[in-house]
Amino acid sequence: MGGIAIVGAGQAGLHLALGLLGAGGGGAAGSPASSGSSGSSGSSGSSGSSGHEVLLVSDRTPDEIRAGRVQSTQQMFAPARALERAAGLNLWDGGTPWITGSRLITADPPGEVARTFGGTLDEPAQSVDLRLKTARWLELFEERGGRVEYRSVTADDLPGLAAAHDLTLLASGRGGLGSVLGRDERHSPHDRPRRHLAVVYLHGVAPHSEEPGRMRVMSVPRAGELFVLPGRTLSGPCTILLWEAVPGGPFDRWQDAPGPKEVLARSLELMREYFPWEYELCQGAEPTDAGAALTGAVTPVVRHPVAEVAPGAHVLGMADAVVLNDPLTGQGSNSAAHCADGYLRAILDRGDRPFDHAWLHGTFASWWERHARHAAAFANLMLGPVPDHVRRVVAAAAEYPEIARRYVNGFADPAGYRDWLLDADRADAYLAAVTGRRPAEG
Repeated sequence: MGGIAIVGAGQAGLHLALGLLGAGGGGAAGSPASSGSSGSSGSSGSSGSSGHEVLLVSDRTPDEIRAGRVQSTQQMFAPARALERAAGLNLWDGGTPWITGSRLITADPPGEVARTFGGTLDEPAQSVDLRLKTARWLELFEERGGRVEYRSVTADDLPGLAAAHDLTLLASGRGGLGSVLGRDERHSPHDRPRRHLAVVYLHGVAPHSEEPGRMRVMSVPRAGELFVLPGRTLSGPCTILLWEAVPGGPFDRWQDAPGPKEVLARSLELMREYFPWEYELCQGAEPTDAGAALTGAVTPVVRHPVAEVAPGAHVLGMADAVVLNDPLTGQGSNSAAHCADGYLRAILDRGDRPFDHAWLHGTFASWWERHARHAAAFANLMLGPVPDHVRRVVAAAAEYPEIARRYVNGFADPAGYRDWLLDADRADAYLAAVTGRRPAEG
């Protein structure tokens, strides 16, 4: 049979599948890659034609995706948005609120602001409901001649897929698929969730009078965090709440999997006590739809990128099927876009040569070195306990706008944190250069 099979129709799998069509691959013979409403130029900087038939396997149809539950907060920063734009996939720029920066607030004791700082993003971010995004991308893939099989895939199905295709990519960890790749203990310090999560999408949240376009991040020591950010959902602009609850703490109220209305009710109770300024803005809100809430927990893990699922037949993991982070630092969709773009480049550059074992590992290693390892290190750092040098950075950011701006903009590309935030000595050297004070001096 040959060709390329992609299991999973999320941010990464669809970005890659559409890129391959735009570069000359396809499902139905003779289907023009340029058909559809937006056009596609593949990956920026890539050249040549893939020449590969593309099969995408999705466990849900577009209508089922739209009718399902929200999946995340999916804040996309400028570098990842640029990859979507280069591929012709930025279909929602008009009508989607821009996220212009962040305001970080520590409340201690509850209800009182102990420390706050903010920064403007050099380029704005956006959050588009993945139900809206991936359902439309999936339709676009079919409109352009891509071949889709709508069915669930289990680990037992992978040997047949891998044997029938030149390259099989695992872009979903659902149903235990991620476990096929195996845990990489070297890069997986967590054996259980560090936060219990709740997300709810809302209409009717009053705009912040001073910072309407900024994401607001509230934290309470030993309790967790609340994120409030603008986004776009199926019914238009909305406000997204994300609770990151320390297990066993006062924010940990989600393990019975409440629905949207109950998530909102509990959110209001918590905000009234811990963040009354947010309660005032949210007290008149309503969930956007019946699927507007999601609760659960994530155990961060890095898996081995390649698995031999049958003699001589391999699968290559991509995005959060192989590097899964807690959403605390907002890296999931961004990492997925970077992974899809990197894998597309590698496939196009390979030409007619086989996707051998060395290529599989080298393709993952390129994404890991360039982006994924930095995103994972940043997420693990912030999950706590937070090191002393990071506390010093946060304290200094409240006093020095230069530090606040550098901290806030680092979320867009965590590789930049390597030179300061991820290293205690470099962080303290940077703080001394800006503040003129050594760590012992406060």
